[in-house]
Amino acid sequence: MSASYAYLYRYTLPFTEPVSVRGRRLLNREGLLLALKSEDGAHGAWGEIAPLPGLHRETLEGAERQILETLSRHGENGSSLCTEGLFPSVRMGLEMAVMNLEASITGRRPFGLDARSPLPAVPLNALLAGPTESVLAHAEASFRAGYRAFKLKVRLEERGRALDSVRELHRMFEGRARLRLDANQAFTLEEAVRFARELPEGSVSYIEEPLREPRNIAEFHNRTGLSSALDETLWQKPGLFESLPEKAVGALVLKPNCLGGLAAVLRLVSHAAEHGMEVVFSSAYESGVSLGFYTLLAAATSPRPAACGLDTFRSLKVDLSRNPPRSEGGVLKPEAIYRESCRVETRRLSLASIWTL
Repeated sequence: MSASYAYLYRYTLPFTEPVSVRGRRLLNREGLLLALKSEDGAHGAWGEIAPLPGLHRETLEGAERQILETLSRHGENGSSLCTEGLFPSVRMGLEMAVMNLEASITGRRPFGLDARSPLPAVPLNALLAGPTESVLAHAEASFRAGYRAFKLKVRLEERGRALDSVRELHRMFEGRARLRLDANQAFTLEEAVRFARELPEGSVSYIEEPLREPRNIAEFHNRTGLSSALDETLWQKPGLFESLPEKAVGALVLKPNCLGGLAAVLRLVSHAAEHGMEVVFSSAYESGVSLGFYTLLAAATSPRPAACGLDTFRSLKVDLSRNPPRSEGGVLKPEAIYRESCRVETRRLSLASIWTL
């Protein structure tokens, strides 16, 4: 049994406070939900297509045009839904819907998970930003709530404040928690080296995307001893990371809807495992529909998942899941959050089109 009907919906969800993405100030998260249903209507599933302005190359309008074209061509010359040449966000949303429908029909969890039980909890890293006083207050509250990993955003024009925050966090936790930095490709090589040399020894696990020119990451490591994590580089320059020395790269940060589908994600997971790198699953402020899928994927690909960047649900005032995601003790429970991700609050959606496949 396969999908016989498709329904495309639009959504707009307000952020709890404005989110800045590469200079763009966003008040809402906008995207599409694709629903697939079996011919008898007994089984249905959801997938999310949600390019983020400032992060994805494709726009939401372009993604909607492409998914409509894909649905209209389905079945021509034996074509499948997941064809070549799709935008990363469109492919991920399609694959999510198809895999979720298969799971609903067969009664088996995605990713071959029925052979493994119980699934581990997936730890989260708490996101820190802003003045040092608020960073410390949020870190202390998160630590009490069970978080043991933190990610501090570092802006070029506020690097002095970031250094103060790192020193205070290092003093506060004394090795009881891990700190990661995220520079979002803000620094030149020389700026990054100067910044890294001012960090207290052993205070950070790695710096995510430190350089405007990622090809210089090996030189950055040689001069500072600090490892980097790759995020945007993985889809901006997909061949580069394999040319970097293993010791220079400590982690791969995987945003599935930026990478172009599960096959690309799993290739990176395999590469990381072979080369001793951490895999950190992350989201692009998607709804609980995607977060449940990604959490299950993180649990499926590692017996001990690294702390993930999947607590972005805190940035949304409302969610598309009937029971929005929540963490317990700084972790997500994969099976519970996946189960809830399949239960969508349709009153938050606007129907765009219906298709017979």
